Amino acid sequence: MAKVQGAVVINEERCKGCNLCVMACPADVLALQSKEVNNRGYHFAYMANEQACIGCSSCAVVCPDGCIEVYRVVIK
Repeated sequence: MAKVQGAVVINEERCKGCNLCVMACPADVLALQSKEVNNRGYHFAYMANEQACIGCSSCAVVCPDGCIEVYRVVIK
């Protein structure tokens, strides 16, 4: 049976670090960057646990700036 794994792409320059995507993720995949900031001075979100992503798109739905794209990859 094929397994579905998700991949999240975050536009780091548009992200304002509101933490909504981190809180919405049921698999605890996302986190906020603690040391790096983007050009606007915000700590941006990133995939901290890539293998746990299930591709549910909850993070993309709650993002107020539309910074997140979610892809689903079928692994055979």
